[in-house]
Amino acid sequence: MASEMKIQLRQTSASATEATIGRHTIAIDRPVAKGGGDAGPMGGELFLAAVGGCFMSTLLAAIRAREAEISNVRMDVVGSLADSPARFAAIELRVAAESRDPELLERLVGIADRGCIMMNTLRGALDVRVLIATAVQAQI
Repeated sequence: MASEMKIQLRQTSASATEATIGRHTIAIDRPVAKGGGDAGPMGGELFLAAVGGCFMSTLLAAIRAREAEISNVRMDVVGSLADSPARFAAIELRVAAESRDPELLERLVGIADRGCIMMNTLRGALDVRVLIATAVQAQI
């Protein structure tokens, strides 16, 4: 039996929308330079936040389930844009964390990659990559 998720959207101004997601609401708009009122992030930014949020929550659950000594998990989500039509051509997740066991962190990142709904949806449709930052790169 298939499950579903549902959110609701309603127009709040000439350019802005309010999304209701469970008990939460968030404004979605365009920057002034693109004809909006800058009342909230753009949809594309929220898309990247959704990908990163899904991956991060799955990774944190994997860390907790194994009581792993991994902390201060951070991530940059970078979307590479293409034109005609405007779209994301690729998404890269750059993960950094404090861990004494880099192999365990790598294994847990792999578990999160396979367990995240967003990553499973995008895989095969978009170039999506997950990188683990080295100590030098961990300036996220």
